[in-house]
Amino acid sequence: MFVKVALPALALLSLGAAPPSAERPGVSKDIAAACEGRDGWSDPAPPAHIHGRSWYVGTCGITVVLVETDAGLVLIDTGPEEAAPHVLANIRALGFDPRQIKWLLMTHEHFDHVGGMAAIQQATGARLAVGPNAAEVMRSGKPDRQDPQAAGLADHPMAPVRVDRILRSGANLTVGGTRFTVHSNPTHSPGSTSWTWQSCENGECLTIAYADSISTISSKGYRFTDHPDRVEAARTGLRVIEELPCDLLLTPHPGGSHLLQRLSGKEALTGPRACVAYAATGSDWLTHRLAEEAEGK
Repeated sequence: MFVKVALPALALLSLGAAPPSAERPGVSKDIAAACEGRDGWSDPAPPAHIHGRSWYVGTCGITVVLVETDAGLVLIDTGPEEAAPHVLANIRALGFDPRQIKWLLMTHEHFDHVGGMAAIQQATGARLAVGPNAAEVMRSGKPDRQDPQAAGLADHPMAPVRVDRILRSGANLTVGGTRFTVHSNPTHSPGSTSWTWQSCENGECLTIAYADSISTISSKGYRFTDHPDRVEAARTGLRVIEELPCDLLLTPHPGGSHLLQRLSGKEALTGPRACVAYAATGSDWLTHRLAEEAEGK
């Protein structure tokens, strides 16, 4: 679910010259301007170049990432169900056929990020790989009862999807020479997962970290202090994000890392401690939430 995050400015490493891949048809040079004043989960956004062979194909409020490999495309997240046609249109705008998508990956099992998974899977025939603890939700379309947001999520069931592979934390999915590593970090939800992969352009290689959401929010009436196991899981997940290899940070909500501004060259694209700062923000939120509960708020 959506909570805005304010992060310190990311220190500049290298903006570099635009590589040939950035010149694909349909690529926006200023996605921040295109989305100015709009951050809805289904608000249309043009596609944008991230780095190397990775593109942003989501909406103004939800990140969806497309990665080209030597053996086809990989798509991470889909946005909500109503955004699926837009995501497919963005992929086509870049000159790709959605049927080239071989694998679907995901961050966490909430409708705003993967509600369109069934539609995308049907349109592409792609296989879905998930991290630990997300498979049952995706197969059933029903929220995990252990999710702090379960009560609210019950009002937004998702269409069931076929899960083709469940990966343990630390495992790799290699597609056409590109290795995607899964990192289980159950902070935002029980199935929260981050992904890292290497991206190269102009002779420079970076590790992209698509780090999952760091907020510890819940449905009304839920108290984290009544669930110490959930609190410890959230803290464990934040430590995982803090330790990710992370030259270039992506987040499920672009506002969580000023992503649209960074893709538009208005802020530094990369930073040396981006994931550390991102995790620290989540830790502060959790501490504040627990303090509020202790005060009876």
